Amino acid sequence: MRLHIIGICGTFMGSLALLARELGHEVSGSDANVYPPMSTQLAEAGITLMEGYQAANLSGSIDLVVVGNALSRGNPEVEALLNSGMRYTSGAQWLADYVLPGRKVIAVAGTHGKTTTASLLAWLLESAGLKPGFLIGGVPRNFGVSARLGDENAPFVVEADEYDTAFFDKRSKFVHYRPTIAVLNNLEFDHADIFPDLAAIERQFHHLVRIVPSQGHLLVADQQPALERVLKMGAWSPVAYFGADTNSQWQLRLERADASRFQVLYLGEQGEEDGVVEWALTGEHNARNALAALAAARLCGVNLARACAALARFKTPRRRQEVRGEVNGIQVIDDFAHHPTAIAATLQGLRAATTKGRLLAVIEPRSNTMRLGALRERLNDSVADADAVFWFQPAGVAWSMESLVETQGERAALFNDIDALVEAVVTQASPLDRIVVMSNGGFEGVHERLLDALTAREQSK
Repeated sequence: MRLHIIGICGTFMGSLALLARELGHEVSGSDANVYPPMSTQLAEAGITLMEGYQAANLSGSIDLVVVGNALSRGNPEVEALLNSGMRYTSGAQWLADYVLPGRKVIAVAGTHGKTTTASLLAWLLESAGLKPGFLIGGVPRNFGVSARLGDENAPFVVEADEYDTAFFDKRSKFVHYRPTIAVLNNLEFDHADIFPDLAAIERQFHHLVRIVPSQGHLLVADQQPALERVLKMGAWSPVAYFGADTNSQWQLRLERADASRFQVLYLGEQGEEDGVVEWALTGEHNARNALAALAAARLCGVNLARACAALARFKTPRRRQEVRGEVNGIQVIDDFAHHPTAIAATLQGLRAATTKGRLLAVIEPRSNTMRLGALRERLNDSVADADAVFWFQPAGVAWSMESLVETQGERAALFNDIDALVEAVVTQASPLDRIVVMSNGGFEGVHERLLDALTAREQSK
């Protein structure tokens, strides 16, 4: 079969392309404004990429067109597709039709931590020799790819996104996956461009809960009021809670403030089990992600002690607290955080792990929710752990960022020119400082620009 994917460079759609190629299909795709790591993955896989959206991309013998959820009516390629009468489907539906049937599907859902938790779980299953398949909205560095089929008898881990499926299917993508195990990591308001309020997202999460079989499992984060409201709508599967609550079946006990070492306690039907994790990641949020992954792996038969030991060899996914480089003792760290809760969690974890030097935050509020200003009142508190904050205002922000910066005093500055931002950060940076860049986009290659500017400064001395 020949597939053409419109919007192929999104993390989800690019991952689908890899799976389709692995299944033996001929794959092409189109997109605009592409950037690594997905563009690099596609090139390495030998997948034809067409720059820009246009009717000419649909020429030739195409059996099925897969349409990304970022595409809408008015897009020239979408209009040409509809006028052509060609067969088309959504990415989530294609995954459900061609990859997931017959597999034990583990869906990792939540407002935050989906990519990290799914990567952790895939690694735990791999370490146990299960050869899982997976589709993850990032590139797990333990695997080097964002998706693979794995063994046909092994579990399949999918990052389960609540964003809508396509312009012709406004359900959340995760309702297509029919998981045996669903991980509900957390839930709060996001995606202000498609959801009017938190209650609307809770309804979508309940649609996911409704399709988990009675012989399946729900792994639910404790101390999450929104998730409790979801479960009160009805749950037909066994529920196990994880977190810091002493009544939860899976409990987390930090042994270091930065969460680089913690104890796991499992209160199972066959008795109590425990283990200790010592790893390279920091932040309580990451420890909770690991706890969720350990719980899911245990349901797949993975020994808890073995799984805890495997976490010592886990590498963060690309763009999740990823150290992009270091110059004269100054680290440049890339992180995908783009929601106030995620920004705060990232900075809190790095603050606890930064015993010397300062923490310089470089932030682009690029997501649709941030552009609309739906959570702007929370941004000030989200950067409390940073010593200095460099805000970048991208095009399309519908609110005044000047007022945000004014409330933060001299430690904050606002830029709309990337070169000026880089110069300001490099001027302030000193040895032992950590520069953490947070955005869910390419951010105009600011990471490499910072490293190049820091190198040039050292060479000029």
